[in-house]
Amino acid sequence: MTDIAVLGTGQMGAAVARRLLARGHRVTAWNRTPARAAALATAGADLAATPAAAVAGADVVVTLLTDAAAVEATLFGSGSTLAALRPGAIVVQMSTMGPDEVVGIAERLPTSVSLLDAPVGGSIDAASDGRLTIYAGGPAAVVDRAEQALRELGTVRRCGPVGAGAALKLVVNTALLTTLGALHDTLAVADRLGVDRAVALEVLGSGPLAGAVRRATATGASFSTALAVKDARLALRGLRGAPVASAALHLLTAATDQHADVASLIRMENR
Repeated sequence: MTDIAVLGTGQMGAAVARRLLARGHRVTAWNRTPARAAALATAGADLAATPAAAVAGADVVVTLLTDAAAVEATLFGSGSTLAALRPGAIVVQMSTMGPDEVVGIAERLPTSVSLLDAPVGGSIDAASDGRLTIYAGGPAAVVDRAEQALRELGTVRRCGPVGAGAALKLVVNTALLTTLGALHDTLAVADRLGVDRAVALEVLGSGPLAGAVRRATATGASFSTALAVKDARLALRGLRGAPVASAALHLLTAATDQHADVASLIRMENR
């Protein structure tokens, strides 16, 4: 049993907290909007009013927040949060951000505290079932110490130093978003040619866009378009010569409902 603090209990954070609780760990949860964490109390979590109260005494501190700015505000916005981190604690940073941003956060932590760069592949359903892929970047000794708890959530893939996990996550997300963009356009062609969309998806599901079809038709996943835009911009930052990924970003930013899952780009009625 490990004492784990989960900072950020949106859909993904709540799923991670529930999984850890179900596996017998002690979990203290904090969310900027307390009402969003309230349901975790019925699952056995302790609720904290502040990040400092959540991390006090925790062996592992999981951050699952919107972006680097939110993580920095939570950890460094109040000196009491840093002061409450016990010596030997590991901050497992699971939010998706740029590699440079992860390194910057690691450099600001006390030397008595370790940071593990650990964004995840998979969504709510995978977190609930322990099927996430965790892209772990950090010293081998730190990964060793955190691995037992992380294995409750899925498969730990060691990527290299701090920042390497964040980099690989952006690579994976770029592949996801560009293939969803390709599926969007492929289905537009199907519509124009009068091919039934269900038939097109069935055939494409065993072809080169099989992964995109699975994601587009998944019912237990949630990755908001706004977060996808954020991740795509991080991936393309300073990069030239990536017209396909840039087109996918344009498609995402043009979406009417930025709170909807990215698959909403595909889940449209036949024209």
